[in-house]
Amino acid sequence: MKPKIKIISSWTRPGGGTVAHISLTNLLNDNGMDCTFYGPHDWHLDKCKGASIHEAVLTPDDIVISHFIHLPSIKLRKHILYCHEKELFPLKSMDLSKYTSIVFVSNLQKEWHNVDHPSVIIPPPVSKIPWKNPKNKVAGIIGSVDKNKQVHVSIERALKDGYEKVLLFGDVNDLPYFNESINDFVNSGKIILAGHEDNREVMYAQISEVYHSSLSETYGLVEAECKISGIPFNGSSNNQPILEEKEILEKWKTQLV
Repeated sequence: MKPKIKIISSWTRPGGGTVAHISLTNLLNDNGMDCTFYGPHDWHLDKCKGASIHEAVLTPDDIVISHFIHLPSIKLRKHILYCHEKELFPLKSMDLSKYTSIVFVSNLQKEWHNVDHPSVIIPPPVSKIPWKNPKNKVAGIIGSVDKNKQVHVSIERALKDGYEKVLLFGDVNDLPYFNESINDFVNSGKIILAGHEDNREVMYAQISEVYHSSLSETYGLVEAECKISGIPFNGSSNNQPILEEKEILEKWKTQLV
């Protein structure tokens, strides 16, 4: 009987980490493994083999991949920490002894944490988006609207570069920041809150260039999507590795066996 692989996260709303977990769940199941992604929100449920976090009953035979959550220290076949964060989940302040290994998403992130524990770097899968430049003088900003993303900086650059309209694709996760730094732009009529868009092709089809000004990224999924899809990306590069799904699968297999 093959072991059950359980991915458990405290965050399953839209975001790069959630997209990565959905992609990993589908990749493992498509290649003969039994993987379920558990979380407290329902956005992931129709995109992979998903379930509520309340259904995540752990047994000693399980292989658990945990993200952004502190699980009880119980006996498991394997417990892999899948880390997508820097400051939000600082590993130096944690007891890492319960983890078999840590999976980071980039060298930059691993170097930032600088912990002495078995680890490997496995970037998330990146999908190539079919895209044709609409040449519509519309720029896009993709990701959550919060202080770390510096959305106001991206807006200022896009308007200065001559874009007539800027679409913000993402949820407002930081209301004080929005009220202080973004609301006046929205009231001007040039900035439109487009919300999160599940369909990446539909989203990118509406814009001629992507602006990005994040203070801190561990991987940079938006930049990677733009890079392999030929979509202009205006922002500093995170120089992230982009691997084929087959190579990503083989790297995960070394952690799961």
